[in-house]
Amino acid sequence: MDTPFAIEATDLVKTYGTGPTAVRALDHASLGIRRGRFTAIMGPSGSGKSTMMHAMAGLDTVDSGSILLGGVELVGMTERERTLLRRTRVGFIFQQYNLVPALTAEENIALPLRLAGQKVDKDWVRELTATLGIVDRLTHRPAELSGGQQQRVAVARALVTRPEVAFADEPTGALDSHSSRALLAFLRRAANEFGQTIVMVTHDASAAGHADRVEFLSDGRVVDGHDNPTAATVLASMARFDAAREEVAA
Repeated sequence: MDTPFAIEATDLVKTYGTGPTAVRALDHASLGIRRGRFTAIMGPSGSGKSTMMHAMAGLDTVDSGSILLGGVELVGMTERERTLLRRTRVGFIFQQYNLVPALTAEENIALPLRLAGQKVDKDWVRELTATLGIVDRLTHRPAELSGGQQQRVAVARALVTRPEVAFADEPTGALDSHSSRALLAFLRRAANEFGQTIVMVTHDASAAGHADRVEFLSDGRVVDGHDNPTAATVLASMARFDAAREEVAA
């Protein structure tokens, strides 16, 4: 049966540690990410948003639950199986870029395809790099690029395999405001024009305001979400959650 979701996480439980010091990072959390949309995941520190992303991306395991990525069940996979899946079906955009210093920008972009033994689609690379404005920087190594240029190379690398989902972990955290806005605009464009599914974990309400949808986590559960967020609506939602948590704590 066709599903509108690129990835579906259902009833996820993840606990770190044992005994009285155990921390339940995910507490029966469920979340569906629609295809071809740019979704932001937000929540206070310790809410489980990073754990949720790492589980959905196949970077970490969960204690129980189900994660369907393009109809493939991740829960129960071996580490090798998850590694092979990540190479072609998942893209990653990290705050610190994680580029290989010895490789040129072009070689860094093509690296996931090389590792998977796949042919580089030069037309797709050309379209990506032209859209990102880095065609003239492809022969440069990371040390010769600005932070914004390095992040754009990292974005091209994440999308070069045309993954089921591209995950962005605080992608603007190391960028100036101009580079941040340019990157977020491209992520929105990648979803709207290329049909790419983007999932971004962020604490920044302004960044979340560029997404098609925002999902909120609190205490290991998905507690709310809405379409067409703005910085103002995101901040208002976060304020409500903070007030509710303070009321419970009191």
